[in-house]
Amino acid sequence: MQLHISPSLRHVTVLPGKGLREFIKVKVGSRRVSYRMVFYTLLLFTFLLRFVFVLTAVDTIDGQIRCSTIGCLKKLAPSMLGKNHQPTVPEVIYQVLEDPSGTYDIPGGSDVDIPQTLEDFVSSLKGSNRPDAKTFAIKLKSMVTLLEERTRKAKIQEYLYRHVASSSIPKQLNCLALQLANEHATNANARLQLPSPELVPTLVDNSYYHFVLASDNILAASVVATSLVYNSLRPEMVVVHIITDRKTYSPMQAWFSLHPLSPAVIEVKALHHFDWFAKGKVPVLEAMEKDQKARSQFRGGSSAIVANKTEKPYVIAAKLQAMSPKYNSLMNHVRIYLPEMFPSLNKIVFLDDDLVVQTDLSPLWDIDMNGKVNGAVETCRGDDKFVMSKRFKSYLNFSHPLISKNFNANECAWAYGMNIFDLEAWRNTNITQNYHYWLEENLKSDLSLWQLGTLPPGLIAFHGYVHTIDPFWHMLGLGYQENTSKADAQSAAVIHFNGRAKPWLDIAFPQLRALWTKYVNFSDKFIKSCHIRPS
Repeated sequence: MQLHISPSLRHVTVLPGKGLREFIKVKVGSRRVSYRMVFYTLLLFTFLLRFVFVLTAVDTIDGQIRCSTIGCLKKLAPSMLGKNHQPTVPEVIYQVLEDPSGTYDIPGGSDVDIPQTLEDFVSSLKGSNRPDAKTFAIKLKSMVTLLEERTRKAKIQEYLYRHVASSSIPKQLNCLALQLANEHATNANARLQLPSPELVPTLVDNSYYHFVLASDNILAASVVATSLVYNSLRPEMVVVHIITDRKTYSPMQAWFSLHPLSPAVIEVKALHHFDWFAKGKVPVLEAMEKDQKARSQFRGGSSAIVANKTEKPYVIAAKLQAMSPKYNSLMNHVRIYLPEMFPSLNKIVFLDDDLVVQTDLSPLWDIDMNGKVNGAVETCRGDDKFVMSKRFKSYLNFSHPLISKNFNANECAWAYGMNIFDLEAWRNTNITQNYHYWLEENLKSDLSLWQLGTLPPGLIAFHGYVHTIDPFWHMLGLGYQENTSKADAQSAAVIHFNGRAKPWLDIAFPQLRALWTKYVNFSDKFIKSCHIRPS
């Protein structure tokens, strides 16, 4: 068999021969070509035809007009050569979407005419009266703006409800306090001296591990103390100093009298038991009284915060949280007086009442503080960008000259909740006096130097006296959001439910609350009678 190819290469004729495997000579014009050359020529043509077919198919899938292979090849040639003629978004769409004045209104003018869902939006684009690019952009912008505003309102409403829930005392906790107060009045075993006389010397012995907890929440204090002692490798060396207010002292004493944590030493003491506090002038008390008057006179409370139409929801959430009664409680300010309250102690660990201890904390006493006063975890570095992204500018008002000229907005903040305090080093500073000074300055400035709360004046007073400790020792944010997994939380030494969703409230995050409830004995008669349940 032989192949004859015309000089123009348009026709190929198959001639009788001895087979393809035979060396064939083919006449092209006056030239003779080998079979192999013809075979490769045909192979090249086949490849080109298939390539053009694929381009045509892709072009059709993209939704463009069908065309012949040659036509498609011609149309696609520029892009094959590196020239892109793909259609771009019309400029009018950018003009509408980027216009801040709101001059582009949707046809019809009311919210009823705005698509409420993506399905409504797509339906409005179908049919015979398809909109032009400008109308398309106006409808899209109107729908997104409407949904964004509704989402903002719903989020703020959620924050307000959480604020109200977290600011009230659950009836179960109120029941517990009342029952224990009654027990204190009627049962001598609920009025035991804490600690017993033979253990009193341990209260001032610096060879022990001293922990201080200030709280008016009996159940919360119980969880902190129980988890601390339970996870200690040497519980007989642990001394827990529990400070409370006058109204909570009797039920708090009753609880720990009836629920001893031996061999640890527990001390329960009310603020009025401290001579310097009862008889002397306490600047924080005066500042708190002035602060409350200023709030009632110049602040509109939670209603004014929620009514703000310009601030982002997370800013409103932070302001609502700062208005929590906890931040106006003296229990939240007493840490600034630790050197006066424990004049014989050199080092203590201060614990908030909304945390759980999950490991032995005695290694904290081995940390070299390098002459600093406050050992704390920084809150500007970490995987959780919501909780671990705090700097001074997150708390202090740097638009005020008194703040901007004294501090760096980008300086890393640190956390209250689990702090190592070197009281010996503290006594050689003016930290407490500095704290008082800035409280007064904030009152003079109409509470404009920082957000509400006790951390901002703490950041200022301890400025230059903070030693950073490993984040392992203190995990934050379990009361803010539920993004923290239970497995991650279990790997931390101390977990802190700072935020609105306290573990003793119904609004707590269920999977994280379990880490707290494991230290509550739900078979206890006081717990059962007040209907305190795991969930």
